[in-house]
Amino acid sequence: MADPATTPPASGDFLGRGWGFPVAVGLDDEINLVSDADDIRESIRIILETDPGERVMRPDFGAGLRRLVFEPINTSTMTLVQHRVQQALVSWEPRIDAKDVVVTAEQAAAGILNIRIDYVIRATNTFFNLVYPFYLQEAG
Repeated sequence: MADPATTPPASGDFLGRGWGFPVAVGLDDEINLVSDADDIRESIRIILETDPGERVMRPDFGAGLRRLVFEPINTSTMTLVQHRVQQALVSWEPRIDAKDVVVTAEQAAAGILNIRIDYVIRATNTFFNLVYPFYLQEAG
């Protein structure tokens, strides 16, 4: 039998595997799972969509973006969003290096800030980006 300490990981083992979100059950009555870069991308979205205090066992988990809903779309708010995202990713997603977080207001009239996250997966040194639309205000 192979020694687990010296056996190379199977595909995806070093990046992780987890439940897909939203949680869904497939036709085979199994929970849908994601792995590799998809698992990391979903983890980032979960971090962005969670407010500190929501998780009983991890009360400081999350970026706390929902606390900014109805704030004015201005430089101060955009800088605060950028800071919260950077801090949350550093704290809660150790599999990546967040290279850049850019918050733009191209859709300000619709109450949307776009958060672009450029990141590198540490284990594979692969570059990815994610654009997350943050609905700051109701569209008018």
